[in-house]
Amino acid sequence: MTEVVPDRHKVVVIGSGFGGLFGTKALRRSDVDVTMIAKTTHHLFQPLLYQVATGILSEGEIAPPTREVLASQENARVLLGEVTEVDLTAKTVTHHVLGRETVTPYDSLIVAAGAGQSYFGNDHFAEYAPGMKSIDDALELRGRIFGAFELAELADEDEEIDHLLTFVVVGAGPTGVEMAGQIAELAHRTLRKDFRRINTREARVVLLDAAPQVLPPFGEKLGGKAQRELEKLGIEVQLGAMVVDVDERGLEVQDKDGTRRRIDAVTKIWAAGVSASPLGRTLSEQTGAALDRAGRISVNPDLTLPGHPEVFVVGDMISLDRLPGVAQVAIQGAKYAAKEIDNRINGRSPQGPFEYFDKGSMAIISRFRAVAMVGKLRLTGVIAWFMWLAVHLVYITGFKNRVTALLHWFVSFIGRGRSERTTTEQQIFARAALNRLERGAADLVTPPGAFDAARAMIELTKKAEDERANAELSQAERRRAAEAERAEAGRTSS
Repeated sequence: MTEVVPDRHKVVVIGSGFGGLFGTKALRRSDVDVTMIAKTTHHLFQPLLYQVATGILSEGEIAPPTREVLASQENARVLLGEVTEVDLTAKTVTHHVLGRETVTPYDSLIVAAGAGQSYFGNDHFAEYAPGMKSIDDALELRGRIFGAFELAELADEDEEIDHLLTFVVVGAGPTGVEMAGQIAELAHRTLRKDFRRINTREARVVLLDAAPQVLPPFGEKLGGKAQRELEKLGIEVQLGAMVVDVDERGLEVQDKDGTRRRIDAVTKIWAAGVSASPLGRTLSEQTGAALDRAGRISVNPDLTLPGHPEVFVVGDMISLDRLPGVAQVAIQGAKYAAKEIDNRINGRSPQGPFEYFDKGSMAIISRFRAVAMVGKLRLTGVIAWFMWLAVHLVYITGFKNRVTALLHWFVSFIGRGRSERTTTEQQIFARAALNRLERGAADLVTPPGAFDAARAMIELTKKAEDERANAELSQAERRRAAEAERAEAGRTSS
């Protein structure tokens, strides 16, 4: 009698960010089969995107291939595709890539789809002010930033040079502060000897935010210190200023008193606001769980959805106890979910409610300038800067990437070089071109089924043409044979 081996518990993980990757790795010793589904082929260390945009690091150093990271984990596989549907009743996940649809079943589900950039209902701003949420964003911004200096070198009119050398960063949170600081470093140190007609040190860097202070989560004292350091770098910090319109050549700002004014700037960077993955709404409609204004879904204390204990939601997608949208929340939540799944399949008691351990917050302003908040400890200056370097070095994935990142930091911060300054027109304009297509990149390829049908039609047409050509050839040969017979008969009779 043949023994029937039951299928192993199937875990599907949506997303390859901090939550997705750490959740998958936490299940490496569990008796489960893990399928990670992600819309990119890499794991992105998002806090360092601004360093890709400003030429310090390459994209590979902060975005290693997910398959390579998980290559030694035998119970894990990776599928490429954007998840468009989760059926909680059928326990399936549907994902698409370039017109190809795949449905994957699960027994347990970890949703770690993260968050995107929020333009507060003005999504058309994205065409002129890219966000900072993906490698595509960072490469496009790199092209826009370095390209602005190149175009300014060609410009003849002072007014055009001023518009090209004005850089506006919207959002005074950690990402905005770090981006503004690095653009100032570029203009004042890195590029100051590279151009002949323009003086890059005259570049204008503006940091805007509707909030009343810089770095609101860090408190008034550290926020004030950060603002003073930014102003020492020559950055214009404009608070209480809300962006109301953006176009190709600038943006319109409304101050607290209602006054509207325009800032002419070719290069704008949007670092304000986040919006949770649209999957939050899909899950909310099926469970009745509430969504907050940012699209984050309410979860139970154990990170599961109401009525669906097999579904865990972690990271930027959750609304629970006012948890911040930072990497540590995603990492700790994913590990908690993985342990809970392992406990269930091994018959162990469940854990208590999820508790987040705050390891602190840090933001770099420029070289040797940073702020750090760890528990009750508040640090600024060089010490905070070295702490920032150490912490981020630890969380970069892969020994090779840590070594190369450290070397690039040494070159950029001790010296003035930037090793990643290559830009192309494709980096700047490809996203906008794809957005003009109805289905994006899918419009540029033939769906698998349609391709097979087209190939069959081509083969059928070719076969018919061959048969017709053979028939015409046979008719011609018969005519020639008949003519030859008639000629022969004429010669015989004569």
